[in-house]
Amino acid sequence: MYEPTGRHFPYLAFLWPAFAAASASEMAALAAKQLVNLAIGPASRSVQEPAWATPHAIAVELKTVRLRDFSAAADDVPDVPTLLCTPLALHSGAIADFADGHSLVVALRDAKLKRLFVTDWRTATADMRFYGIDDYLADLNVLVDQIGGPLNLVGLCQGGWMALVYAARFPQKIRKLVLAGAPVDIEAAPSALSALADTSPFEVFRELVRLGDGIVPGAKMLKFWAVESVAAEDVQRVLQTTEPIGSAGFARLEARFRDWYDWTVDLPGNYFLEVVDKLYKRNEIATGKFVALGQRIDLAAITVPTFLLAARDDELVATPQLFAVERLIGTAAADIRTAVVPCRHLGLFMGKTILKETWPEIVRWIGDPVSESAAAAPSGTPAHPVEYLQ
Repeated sequence: MYEPTGRHFPYLAFLWPAFAAASASEMAALAAKQLVNLAIGPASRSVQEPAWATPHAIAVELKTVRLRDFSAAADDVPDVPTLLCTPLALHSGAIADFADGHSLVVALRDAKLKRLFVTDWRTATADMRFYGIDDYLADLNVLVDQIGGPLNLVGLCQGGWMALVYAARFPQKIRKLVLAGAPVDIEAAPSALSALADTSPFEVFRELVRLGDGIVPGAKMLKFWAVESVAAEDVQRVLQTTEPIGSAGFARLEARFRDWYDWTVDLPGNYFLEVVDKLYKRNEIATGKFVALGQRIDLAAITVPTFLLAARDDELVATPQLFAVERLIGTAAADIRTAVVPCRHLGLFMGKTILKETWPEIVRWIGDPVSESAAAAPSGTPAHPVEYLQ
């Protein structure tokens, strides 16, 4: 999900006051339906699913996700595996392997991360409308077990809070944790996305699901969450390319970006409502009330080395929303690294400069030995006592 800096959501600027009024009205459901229909408008143009830029294999294919294997071709690669958890949100997981010179996968591989896997969340079908967060965490667990661990887990954006919750639920399966542009403590500071969720009555989100017969259509949501069209200057800034606007090289990049941007993922309505309610409305991850796979999540169970990467000009995730992780997890301060880099949200994953200068440093950190304090929790057992729900 992306909103260029300095631009406003095209419909919500005037809808927010109406949302507030609707929340206090007995006619909230009717008002929500009218507002949502007005906000969403017609669907975006039809495009093909974005191609991934780097050759790879499909290791596992589940109903919810494909596991893409970008590992080196050698049979004797000894490296600890790394799993890149892409966002389950509006756009394709190809965000991690967008194009030549703009591929996080290639940046990690070039930095000598040899065993690399990426989640590719699949668009929801009608029979998936009741899938919730637990279904996706359970399938993420299948992927981790397929790869074998403990492994390094890298979470991007909405895939970041999922990676964090997974690491707290299964701490013994994680060696190191990297979170980039991930919303965690929504109340730590406002962002455009958290402000939208806070201002909009929950009935509006229910109506979005109802209008989609239990599925939240990505093509419709693109009209609701983000700008309808992205200017060439914004594409150039996000990708941090030196190709001049109007050149043949930039035209190819811009066309690829627009195809990626226009192709959207449909979400199960139940999952969508759970994310809005648990993460954005109730802030349950940061307040210790989030329940995953039958267990209340205690972030203090995470004691592994952790790297937090934020974008200075992030229009979707405020830096304090991510950096709150420092005080929430059980990792020793000496084993937590933080970095703020000069880019927008998508620049963390697609920006040429960030991929060239920042991610290789993260790979070097991943390759460092784990300290004795971070490795103190016995393998196969949680680092802290856990609360089980009856």
